[in-house]
Amino acid sequence: MHLQRCLGLIREDYQIVSANSYFCDMRSFDIPDRYKSKVIGRLKALRSSADPRKQDHTPARLDFGRVVWIVPRHFGFCFGVENAIEIVHKAIEENSGSKGVPGKRVFLLSQMIHNPVVNADLESQGVRFLHDTQGREIVPISELTSDDVVVVPAFGTTVEIEAQLASIGLDIARYNTTCPFVERVWKRSAKLGAGNFTVIIHGKPEHEETRATFSHSNVTGHALVVSDRAEAEVLAAIMRGERDDFEEHFAGRGSDGFDPELHLKRIGVVNQTTMLATETQAIADLLNAAADESANTRDTLCYATVDNQKATLAALNFGEAADLALVVGGFNSSNTSHLVELCQKALPTYFISGAQDLISAEQLWHFDLSKGKRVLAEGWAALNPQHTEAVRPLRVILTSGASCPDATVDQVLQRVNQLLDGGRDVDEVFLELA
Repeated sequence: MHLQRCLGLIREDYQIVSANSYFCDMRSFDIPDRYKSKVIGRLKALRSSADPRKQDHTPARLDFGRVVWIVPRHFGFCFGVENAIEIVHKAIEENSGSKGVPGKRVFLLSQMIHNPVVNADLESQGVRFLHDTQGREIVPISELTSDDVVVVPAFGTTVEIEAQLASIGLDIARYNTTCPFVERVWKRSAKLGAGNFTVIIHGKPEHEETRATFSHSNVTGHALVVSDRAEAEVLAAIMRGERDDFEEHFAGRGSDGFDPELHLKRIGVVNQTTMLATETQAIADLLNAAADESANTRDTLCYATVDNQKATLAALNFGEAADLALVVGGFNSSNTSHLVELCQKALPTYFISGAQDLISAEQLWHFDLSKGKRVLAEGWAALNPQHTEAVRPLRVILTSGASCPDATVDQVLQRVNQLLDGGRDVDEVFLELA
C-alpha cells in the first residue's frame, strides 16, 4: 500500500485519540535514570516544548556530518509502559525488606513488557517470572503463598489466572500494571457482549494481551480471534455464506459454544493494541460489511500505537529521503515489528535489539521477520548505488518500539556515529534545531 494511503487511513482514527494522548502525556512517571538518555531525551524534551499538543508529525533532522538522522516525532516508552515501570519498581522497593525485616518474593506473571533490557534489569533485582511469553509455567502458581507479591504485566492477564491468584489470597490489584488502553478495550468488549454483540479481536492468538482480552470478552458474551487481513477475508466469506470451512480456519479461536451461524450476525471489532491501526480498520470495514449489524469501535485504538505509526510514516515521507531505517526493540515486541513492516515497504530496514548488534560499518545482526530469526547483514551502511551524488552523508531513519528505553536508542545512535565517523558535537547539532 502506498505510504500516503496508509497515512490517510490513520488520520481519522488519530483524531479520535489525540486528545487522550495530550492529557496522558501531562503526567510524568518516576522511571530509573538508566533507561533515560542524553541525546534522545534532549530531543524529545525540545519537541515536546515546541509542540505540547503533538500536532506536528514532521521528523527531526540531526546532522552529525557523516550521518544524518531522521528521527520520528513519536517513539519509545508510551504512557502504559512508563506506568508499568513505575509500578514494578515501587513493588521492588516496598518489598525489599529493611532493618532486619526480610523482604518478600516478587513475581511477574510474565515479561512485564517485550524488551530484553528492561526484563533483564528486573531479573537482576530479584524479580522472577511465573510464565514465559507463550503462557507456559516457569514457576507453578501452586508454589506461591499469600505472603508473595505478584505484579500483573502491562498486557494484563486472564480472568482465569486472576481467580487462581485470588484463591491463594494474593492481592493483584496493588501492583497491577495493565495498560489503561488495554483495560479500555476490555470495558468496550464487556459492553459489546452485554449487548449481544460478538467481539472479534484482531490480534496474535498467542500474544499475552490477546489471550487476556479474549478471556475478559468471554465474561459477557462470545469472542473470536482473527490474526490478519487474510483470515478476515475468509471469515467475511463464511459470514456471507460463500464457504463453510469455519472449523478448518478458526478451531480453538472462538469462545465455548461458538456457533458461526448464530454469533457472527452482530459484531464489534477490537484489537490487540499493538497491531497496525490501518490493518485493524481494514479488517473492521471488511467484517462490518459482511455482518447484519456492527458496532463502531474506533475509540478502542491505542493512541501511542497510532502516534508511533503515524510518525514513522511521516518520516518515510520526509522530503529528504532516507537510505535505510534502524528500528530498535525486543524481537518479540508486536508494536515494534509493525514499525519494521511499515519501514521495509519503503527502504532497507534493520530490526536490532541494541548497539551490540552493530558489529562494524560493514556488518550488523538484525531480526528478519520473514525468516523469524537473526541474520547477518553485509554492507548495510553503503550508500544506495542509485544515488548520483558524489559525496553525501548516510541518511538513517531511527525509531523504536513502545517498550524500548531511550537509552538503548541513544546507544545505537552513538555507535553508528562512531562507526561512520559522524563526529559533530551534540550541542552544535542541537543549535540547528533551536
